[in-house]
Amino acid sequence: MNTSVENYLINGCMRCPLGGSSDCKVHDWQTELVFLRGLILQTGIKEVCKWGVPVFVYNEKNVISLSAFKDYCSVSFFKGSLLKDAKSLLVKPGLRSQAVRLFKFKNIDEIHDIKNEIEAYIYEAIEIEKSGLKLEITDEEEPYPLELEELFQKDPFFRSAFETLTPGRQRGYLIYFNQAKQTKTRISRIEKYMPMILNGLGLHDKYKARK
Repeated sequence: MNTSVENYLINGCMRCPLGGSSDCKVHDWQTELVFLRGLILQTGIKEVCKWGVPVFVYNEKNVISLSAFKDYCSVSFFKGSLLKDAKSLLVKPGLRSQAVRLFKFKNIDEIHDIKNEIEAYIYEAIEIEKSGLKLEITDEEEPYPLELEELFQKDPFFRSAFETLTPGRQRGYLIYFNQAKQTKTRISRIEKYMPMILNGLGLHDKYKARK
């Protein structure tokens, strides 16, 4: 897995077999990612690399992350549900997401069109972390398998990738994971399909690993 922000912009997160190849999604969004990174860094917030992607922290608490997906790049706010978002510019990464909210961009023009708003949201997110505001998380109607939830706690980027999937794809994975009766089998299934989830694919989609 990648441990450098600079390397991420060249080779991607290196969490799936496409990392380091011309097929890595990061190559489609380099212009946008570099520009967004600049907007965030101008605040003086600390930049680190977690889960292979750029993460921006305040007092070691995760505030913002940058990511490249198949159809868009994003600025994700870890406590995005606490942002005012008066213009409703943010979206949930998935129906189950209670905390994370993000901007989705498909080209640099979309970023320039709301540059001032993006900057305002970034500063607001930092102030929320400085204030110590906490999120209230409620129980979900259909809980994730314990093994999946534990992995999400350790790896918010993986959670974001999973929750970005369509509801149908999420449901397919959850059914498959839950069908396993033993913990070791559920863990094995989750680990096996992580590369597909990170690439936005469903359980039965075709996936060609890089040789």
